[in-house]
Amino acid sequence: MKKPFNVLQASILKALTKALFHKVDMAITPDQVVANIQYQFSLMEGGKPREIGLTLYLVCLVLGGPLFLLLGPGWGARKVARRLERSQNDLMQDLARIRGVIYAGYYGHWQGASQTTEQGQIDNVDNPVLAQIGFTLPLYRERGAGEMPITHYDERDLSHADLVNHANVPDEVDVIVIGSGAGGAVAAANLARHGHDVLIVEVGGLWASRDLSHEERRMTSRLFVDGGLQSSRDHDVIVFQGRCVGGSTVINNGICLPVNREGLTHPDADDVLERWASLGAPVDKARFHAAYDAITARLSIQPIAHRAGRNNGLHLLKGWAAYAAKSTNPIDKAAPAVWFSKNFGPPNGPAECAYCGYCNTGCPYGRKQGMAQSFLRDARASGARILAETKAEAILWRDDRQDGKHVAHAVTVKLADGGERVIRARKGVVVAGGAMASSRLLQASGIGGAGTGLSFNMACPVVALMPNAVKSWDEDQMATYVDARDFLLESHFQPPMSMSTLMPGWIGDHAQRMRNYDRLASAGVLIPVDRQGSLIDGALHLKLRADVELPNLRRALATLSRVHFAAGALEVYPALARGTTLRRGEDIDAFFDRYVREADDVTLSTSHPHGGNARGSDPATSVVDLDCRVHNVANVLVADASTFTSCIRVNAQMTTMAMAHYATEHDPF
Repeated sequence: MKKPFNVLQASILKALTKALFHKVDMAITPDQVVANIQYQFSLMEGGKPREIGLTLYLVCLVLGGPLFLLLGPGWGARKVARRLERSQNDLMQDLARIRGVIYAGYYGHWQGASQTTEQGQIDNVDNPVLAQIGFTLPLYRERGAGEMPITHYDERDLSHADLVNHANVPDEVDVIVIGSGAGGAVAAANLARHGHDVLIVEVGGLWASRDLSHEERRMTSRLFVDGGLQSSRDHDVIVFQGRCVGGSTVINNGICLPVNREGLTHPDADDVLERWASLGAPVDKARFHAAYDAITARLSIQPIAHRAGRNNGLHLLKGWAAYAAKSTNPIDKAAPAVWFSKNFGPPNGPAECAYCGYCNTGCPYGRKQGMAQSFLRDARASGARILAETKAEAILWRDDRQDGKHVAHAVTVKLADGGERVIRARKGVVVAGGAMASSRLLQASGIGGAGTGLSFNMACPVVALMPNAVKSWDEDQMATYVDARDFLLESHFQPPMSMSTLMPGWIGDHAQRMRNYDRLASAGVLIPVDRQGSLIDGALHLKLRADVELPNLRRALATLSRVHFAAGALEVYPALARGTTLRRGEDIDAFFDRYVREADDVTLSTSHPHGGNARGSDPATSVVDLDCRVHNVANVLVADASTFTSCIRVNAQMTTMAMAHYATEHDPF
């Protein structure tokens, strides 16, 4: 294994590990933590290891340079603590990034080299870190009568035989679909059904369910863009996106939530489709709702079984009921508090979710119907081919025009070995790589306006300490939600490595919170960020507005904290950079006014980037027309979330699928 961090960088990591675990009983040595970090980063594609290495130098310098390495963990811990009190926010972000890396290296500890789900758990039955926090791997959990067994379902996977061998890349096809996620898979299935010779190009590899395991460090490094560390230019926001066949549907929670559906969304929330129409991008509502219905039928979308969220999911519903009962705000009184609907169906069948709690690192039990278990299989059945581990670099244009419009005739791709190929498209190209990748491709292909007006559903976690054991980890990661009109509250809980990186707190506080793993409940807020992002030189530029998003974030965090306390929490740990505890009886609004002044003050992430290549009738304010065809281009469609004209406010997966279906239900070529 090539070590991505040099001797000096490894020494800095070791010194930081000792400082962050000062006076903490460590289950593994600092040297083992550094070895774990080296291994995790060796699996990543791209430039994140180098970027983190440079950040290590900066952090070491501000913590005292050589003295930090020489004077021991006690001195280092005091230095970190003083910096937390005095630091400017940019330095706080750098410290927080490295803190997350080190905690991942500790709580992501994994024994043995097995890459199978079952053997990996057998090898880790005595994992000292997991034992220290009281976490039980799925293989060893007890399930009672009427519960789903945690077993593998074999019937839905693609296989590596479904992929095009790189030695046999076709020179020409009818249609090239770029991206295999929620948009690309649906578009490819429809286009293949229309009789086109379709080639799906995907930058990531294929991970069938039996290729997945519960080794979080390996799964996040291989399945996520930048190993789960993709961020905005200023590192204020982490952007989680999949880098594999099936895209982000492999690493999400299967949530399928349409916009503005009675009983599922707040009755007073803005109507998304009406908002699009007001911005010059109307959709045929009957057709769009029919698209939702088609997706629902294909994926057997149903509300999840209540047993799948019996602990943490119920915590949010009970807390909200107690909070809303005392609230005098009519917005609270009208808020739906609902079980999520997901694509695990059909219910009560052998493929129903086994709620192991590992959705975000891929379902190793074959239960989730991501794109690799559904629409990509449909596309293959109709003759489409999948070219994995291949990056689309640019769309190439003919010299002549068709009715005054540009015409795409090929796509330049780069194979895994670094070799480049040009694949001709007889009829057209569909871009569906997701909001950011599609924007980058269109920018590289000379499309003006691409990558502007990006929207986000921004997430921020809030963890609570309960009086007794909750075992939030023994259930579906995300089970229930509340739509409070201006924001959503969503129950969620993570396996140990991921939970440690979002858990606020430093040094002994963080360690103690993780030792209380059994007693933790957790949920997150989801706030809309409408058209505030743009891609500059390929990097995301995004700032939350002091008069829009930040006040809404404070309100959402305050509301969720009250819900936790209403459910019986002893204390609450909002995702503040400094790790400050909120205690029962404190003035909650004043707390968040004091500690959340800008985006740097909290941990923010998003799995729902959308927009960037907005639909619209006016080329001056949009990138694609009302049929999702790039303006002034005869034969290039965009069929993913990047076409959304404004922020949709709720989880984006189902609306992305519906938009792709809407654009390709009738043959566009």
